[in-house]
Amino acid sequence: MASVCRYNEFDSESKYAYPIRSAGPRLDLAIVLPTYKERENIPLVLNKLDDALQGLAWEAIFVDDDSPDGTAEIVSAHARLDSRVRLIHRIGRRGLSSACIEGMLATSAPVVAVMDADLQHDETILPVMLRRLQLESLDLVVGTRNAEGGSMGEFGRARRFLSRSGQKISHSVCRSKVTDPMSGFFLLRQSFLQEVVREMQGQGFKILVDLLASSPRPVRLAEVGYTFRSRRFGESKLDVVVGLEYVFLILNSLLGGIIPVQLALYLLIGALGLAIHLVTLLTLVQAVHLHFVAAQLIATFVAMVENFSLNNRITFRDRRFAGTQIFSGGARFVLACGFGAWANVVFAHSLWQSGTEWYLAGLAGIVLGSVWNLSISSLFTWGLRTRTRRDETTQTAFADEVKVSR
Repeated sequence: MASVCRYNEFDSESKYAYPIRSAGPRLDLAIVLPTYKERENIPLVLNKLDDALQGLAWEAIFVDDDSPDGTAEIVSAHARLDSRVRLIHRIGRRGLSSACIEGMLATSAPVVAVMDADLQHDETILPVMLRRLQLESLDLVVGTRNAEGGSMGEFGRARRFLSRSGQKISHSVCRSKVTDPMSGFFLLRQSFLQEVVREMQGQGFKILVDLLASSPRPVRLAEVGYTFRSRRFGESKLDVVVGLEYVFLILNSLLGGIIPVQLALYLLIGALGLAIHLVTLLTLVQAVHLHFVAAQLIATFVAMVENFSLNNRITFRDRRFAGTQIFSGGARFVLACGFGAWANVVFAHSLWQSGTEWYLAGLAGIVLGSVWNLSISSLFTWGLRTRTRRDETTQTAFADEVKVSR
């Protein structure tokens, strides 16, 4: 086995790397750790895994979504000294579930664990989870906060409520009884993954629900309790968008996977834009007594601003514009949707002149414009987004400050 390395300090040289693992003993376990802006936690989690997995042949696979803080460089530096550390550096895409799937499929280990790199999951129970998987011939073992030996730690009341609500919602699609379907800490056989991976949606943050919902049969599973720790470095990725993605994941599972999560988010924002458009049009036509064409133009612009803002924040958040880029992105969105807006107004005006009620004419124009906008905005607006440059000052300080030592 590779010599024991201590990760007290670290170094960064290359932009990214895909280290090749040298031949060694048969692996007992691979641990997949999806990361985004977790550079301070990398050496700490590796130390903890090294302590917890004594006597096992293991590897840690970090799947980094091009973190702007240099997380990939830190992992790469450790990978050059320890063949048990591997990096998958993803460019131009983001998402916890898809990162976990890529990591799990990138290993030859017969058993794969998924855990966060933020130190909130208790790595010391991994050997217990592995023994139960092997001795009880299970498909999957879940680290739970809601059963015997488990605790939500210092979670606030609101966070506990959200977790329990998600737990109740997920029971409608999970094919097995599990106390903590919201858990992001679990261990499974590679053979079970191969059985279900082609049916998984691979979107959102709650991959365990996706795994359980994708199984054509009840999953043989067990749970091991642990206490959820408080985060020391970095910031939580849980936000309203994660909640929306989770709800759509559940709904899509109930509907047989016919509507991708991203499309559902786009349609939801479009429906909200439709409501805003009609309310604006109603106000301008009925209350302000503005001419229909002028009112339709203003209402279209207001709805476009709403659509850009929310799609940038939610639907295309992995490619979102930030800072001054928002203005160029917004201008590109308006330009891309310009033809749709023009067709919207012309078509609606034509219907209105022919005697169609103003609200029906406005709705018909919106539908026509939306067909264009849906197909073109993701390609012309977010598809051509200028890649955010890293903070070169931070990166220079990084290279001067950190070193890797055994």
